[in-house]
Amino acid sequence: MKYVGLLGGTFDPPHIGHLIVAQEVRETLGLDEVWFMPSQQPPHKQRAAAKAPDRAEMVRRAIAGNGYFHISTVEMDRTGKSFTYDTIILLMEKHPNVCFYFVIGADMVEYLPNWKHIDKLMEMVQFVGVKRNGFNIKSTYTVTEVDTPLINISSTDIKMRIGRGQSIRYLVPEGVKNYIKENHLYEER
Repeated sequence: MKYVGLLGGTFDPPHIGHLIVAQEVRETLGLDEVWFMPSQQPPHKQRAAAKAPDRAEMVRRAIAGNGYFHISTVEMDRTGKSFTYDTIILLMEKHPNVCFYFVIGADMVEYLPNWKHIDKLMEMVQFVGVKRNGFNIKSTYTVTEVDTPLINISSTDIKMRIGRGQSIRYLVPEGVKNYIKENHLYEER
């Protein structure tokens, strides 16, 4: 049996906070790998600012050099809103010998009662909750809490900094920073 953490998100753009969470969860739980799953269109957010291929490439660049980190485009390969339940069904069919751990921030832990087919989903994966400012990891559902450093970086703030012409150095990996610059992503138009 292989143990894999799933870190879903828009990754618009991916930043060091995502990488730190993935590393801490992998080490704490002894996971074999962590798969980053950029979404096509998350059900709880508006559309992403960057196109799906750009976000996938930024994830590839962000995780480059870490043999434990991989990208899964299973959610990007579908159209429309992406629900975790549907994704997990697909992943379990493709990878029957994998035990999945779904990593979510404390904000999403509070939102679990609203997830599509949450009771069935709880039987399919182990949820892992990580800290976020202003949210608690408390739920009537079973969520394994992993204590990660609280890194107050958000993709929204990074996009705003880029739009104002401010540096994003040390907020995103160098490869992501270069890709954003080369492709003029998130610049004010």
